[in-house]
Amino acid sequence: MGAPAIAQAWPSKPIRFVVSYPPGGATDIFARAYGDYISKQLGQPVLVENKAGAGGTVGALEVKQSAPDGYTLLFTISTTMIMNKVLYKNLPYDPDKDFVLISYQPAGSLATIVQTSTGITTLDQFADYARKNKTNMGTYAAGSYAHLVVAEPNKHYGLKMEAVHYRGESPMWADFLTGSVQAGTGAWFVAQNVLQTGKGRAIAVSQKRMKKLPGVPTFAEQGVMSDVFRLQGFVCAVGPAGMPHPVVDRFSELFVQAGKSEKIQGLLDQFGIDDPAVGRAGFEKLVAEEGPIWLKAVSGLGLVPE
Repeated sequence: MGAPAIAQAWPSKPIRFVVSYPPGGATDIFARAYGDYISKQLGQPVLVENKAGAGGTVGALEVKQSAPDGYTLLFTISTTMIMNKVLYKNLPYDPDKDFVLISYQPAGSLATIVQTSTGITTLDQFADYARKNKTNMGTYAAGSYAHLVVAEPNKHYGLKMEAVHYRGESPMWADFLTGSVQAGTGAWFVAQNVLQTGKGRAIAVSQKRMKKLPGVPTFAEQGVMSDVFRLQGFVCAVGPAGMPHPVVDRFSELFVQAGKSEKIQGLLDQFGIDDPAVGRAGFEKLVAEEGPIWLKAVSGLGLVPE
């Protein structure tokens, strides 16, 4: 059946969302919420399958090998679509050639948080502290935005802060609460406990101010002007290359509509994310403009690809 005929008959059976991260995490929660909305609009079930592992690679490979008929999408994050190009030596998929971009949802600004006991309230004060004291910062993964938040201030201020890598944000903030790390960067939603207990204080946010932390200035507002601090992390939906254009466009429209729904607006507020889903054209623009900046920055970390 040719692409126009497929598009005309679509959808005639259940749609599958392959989520490249485990159940219960933000990527999974948003995939299910968007899937519920899209299912109601199209009159077909949306089945969510978690295929986690290797930085999103397992799920990406599954969707790459699926028929491009509009019945299988990959729901993943910016790491899978951009940073893995330099984090893995033999990546079994080509993010640029093996997928068609459909929609992305901004992951929101991330907060850099320091131990309240240090008395630090600004980046300049943090730099002064790091010059006088051995300082480490937690990251939720090597090669992540949080890792860049160690590297870029080191360059800007001439510091030697050390990055301590964790497998996710929860163990990082657990160690922060014990005092094992002096600072860390992550999502407001996961760091709430650190902030509410008073153990941590947010001193900077990434690309723009957040509704949940309105008094906390950005890195740029504090004079740290690296391009890294205007980059937008995201969760996203992509399909296997060759999907019919009308199906791609319909999915794109549905994701944007879903982002305005009461349920997903509530989730965005719960996660401290200020902006809803963006369609295909905006997604293509984001990857074209910001992808090279991500790759240059992550390559500069000197990591040995896995």
